[in-house]
Amino acid sequence: MVPNPTLNRSARAGRKTEDEQLLNRPELARPAAADFTQTDPWRVLRIMGEFVAGFDALAHVDAAVAIFGSARTRRDDPDYAACVELARRLGERGFAIITGGGPGIMEAANRGAIEAKAVSIGCNIELPHEQAVNPFVQIPINFRYFFVRKTMFVKYAEAFVIFPGGFGTLDELFEALTLVQTGKVQNFPIVLYNRRFWSGMVEWIKETMLAEGKISPDDMKLMVVTDSIEEACQTIVDCYERRCWEPRQRAAADPMTGGPPGAAARPEHAGEHTDAVPEQ
Repeated sequence: MVPNPTLNRSARAGRKTEDEQLLNRPELARPAAADFTQTDPWRVLRIMGEFVAGFDALAHVDAAVAIFGSARTRRDDPDYAACVELARRLGERGFAIITGGGPGIMEAANRGAIEAKAVSIGCNIELPHEQAVNPFVQIPINFRYFFVRKTMFVKYAEAFVIFPGGFGTLDELFEALTLVQTGKVQNFPIVLYNRRFWSGMVEWIKETMLAEGKISPDDMKLMVVTDSIEEACQTIVDCYERRCWEPRQRAAADPMTGGPPGAAARPEHAGEHTDAVPEQ
């Protein structure tokens, strides 16, 4: 890993991160004029600056795929090797690869991009402990606010690939599902790799959330669960080449299509392997 001193100033100084300071309830006492840089109005300017820097760095990046997964995945883990191979294949098809820039699955994805001579992007985030950038990141971007970083992932990605991970990985997964479900973003593929890992969650969503009417049957089609690198790659390529989000946009605009908005928008392949556990 490559040290990232610019992002680690708070950790080295023993201070709270910018995200933590932003999300804390403000003190009732009014800060002194000299402390204006610690106030919310000043943080708004910092946030605006992060958006500008991110947009500026990525504005000329062509179609990209965001890949998420655990920072704790070891290099001898089969998921690491699978991620390198998938990122390499996507890179060879012309996609840039975007990750969180750290170790584990993020490193594997950036490594695959470099092997394919594709653009390799790492969006690093300030955390309470020291952060570093993996050596396969070609374009590193530092963020201090999670929501700004998430915007970059969504804005510049044509698909999400989710490898096994922890809370942060689940956060990215459900963020993507919510944005597609509510029509806030185009209907891009969300691929979950490693059936064994995801099967319990998918089954719970089906048997609890769907059974109780908290989501609709079509929402299950938003996820493609697979063990196949070829299927994951082809799902993304097919959707991008056929612009699979356009039927959804037309259905939302044309009440004569029938059914709820988006019903006609699912790519043909999207529902083929959505259930990791067979029907009983």
